[in-house]
Amino acid sequence: MELDKAYERMTAVAVAALHEREPERLWPVFAAALADLCGGEAVVHKLDDWSESQGRIGTTPDAAAVELDRLDDADLRLFRAGYPFAQRYAAGTDRSPVTAHRAVGRVWPDSPTARLLGEVLDVDHVLGVPLPDSTAPVTGCLVYRSGTDFTDDHLAMAERAQPLLAAVERQRQLLAQWRRMLGPDGAPDQRAADCALTPRETTVLLLLTDALTADAIGRRLGISIRTVHKHVENIYRKLGTRDRVGTVLRAQRLGLIPSPGPPGTGPWARPSSSVTVERSSGSERT
Repeated sequence: MELDKAYERMTAVAVAALHEREPERLWPVFAAALADLCGGEAVVHKLDDWSESQGRIGTTPDAAAVELDRLDDADLRLFRAGYPFAQRYAAGTDRSPVTAHRAVGRVWPDSPTARLLGEVLDVDHVLGVPLPDSTAPVTGCLVYRSGTDFTDDHLAMAERAQPLLAAVERQRQLLAQWRRMLGPDGAPDQRAADCALTPRETTVLLLLTDALTADAIGRRLGISIRTVHKHVENIYRKLGTRDRVGTVLRAQRLGLIPSPGPPGTGPWARPSSSVTVERSSGSERT
């Protein structure tokens, strides 16, 4: 893919992510773009924490999900083990994208994982694209293709896409957190739409309730302080408020965010919102 077209595609994905209100739709949109950018045919991503024995697996295209559903328990555990990327990324802090063949060399084609991928997805090569700031467990996407291995250009494009990957995941986490805080009957989408708040403005509003500074909000979302201030100005204008406290109180009255309960209870006593995309655990089966 030409560089100009690639950047155009990444920009389109970023715009789509910022306007998407359903957190579960963010990764399928990004995964499809990642496959296209990196010359892949299928992508696996994670929607929640998991191990070799449990957890949901997100795939693009849908046909890949159908094939994975046919795996028996032993093969599914092997697939989830993430060979050879689990070992490689767990061994250090380097989060550069790498192919399975470059990671382990000539042993890759004869590995049980490679044979399984050939039988199930009809692919020969895998490209690991981790979240750039993931630690333990290492999280990210796996891109698959048949024929020749991914090229240097494909790896360079995957590296350029990593910041967008991280931003999409942060947006997904915040939207999911917003929904959890409002509960199953919160019906937040229509209320936000009635106020004309965009999904990104909604996530900024959520972070305002946590008493974060503009600088902290910018770091959390990966945007500049100037952009944060612009979002805050838009929120004030749309809610008819002039300061942070008044904005939070009005958002609570409108049902856009929950009212705080007693200390240590309710949605304000929530645990960490860290949610992984893919968790590679275990080792290669021999």
